[in-house]
Amino acid sequence: MSTAPTTDPARIPGVGDRLFRQIPRDSGQVVAVYGEDEDSADSTVVLYTREGPEWRAVAEWPGHNGRNGWTTDHHMGDERSPVGVFGLSDAGGVLADPGTRLPYNQDEEAYAPPNDWGEAHQHDFDYVIAIDYNRLPGTPPYDLTRPEGDDKGGGIWLHLDHGDGTSACVGVSKDAMEFLLRTLDPDRHPVMVMGDRAELRA
Repeated sequence: MSTAPTTDPARIPGVGDRLFRQIPRDSGQVVAVYGEDEDSADSTVVLYTREGPEWRAVAEWPGHNGRNGWTTDHHMGDERSPVGVFGLSDAGGVLADPGTRLPYNQDEEAYAPPNDWGEAHQHDFDYVIAIDYNRLPGTPPYDLTRPEGDDKGGGIWLHLDHGDGTSACVGVSKDAMEFLLRTLDPDRHPVMVMGDRAELRA
């Protein structure tokens, strides 16, 4: 009689060797973003923490990624989120620090959405966590330094969800953002593992 395959507790579900090996050995927190498919803006966001050799899911939320889906070769304006493993080192937003241990930069002007964005987007940047794609960790999320050049895009954040796809960021609810901000600990070297489910498994 065959038995159902078991999940290895020392691995993050749905993440194959290629990306799992990119998670730093000293990382104890992973935010995994599971995109529904390559061209979908719908995703599921799960926070995992490591306890000894085992990874445990702490919380899960619905979310959105780039409105055109995912890419392994992100460029400015493609409206796809980059696939990969990225640090989560800096936070900020329009609102005051909700109690995070990450470096937090409050600035109503720097995080104000563009004037031509609709009402649904007016609170997108109330809280943000910078995703360390083509940026300098240790700087405020709004810093425009792009080590790989402007064509590779940047300014990719975890921020408040507005109900559909983003330019390349990942959106979750305000409650989820507050939970993540209060839970992520720089001493545990948090990272984000993100991509469509097929790429994550590869």
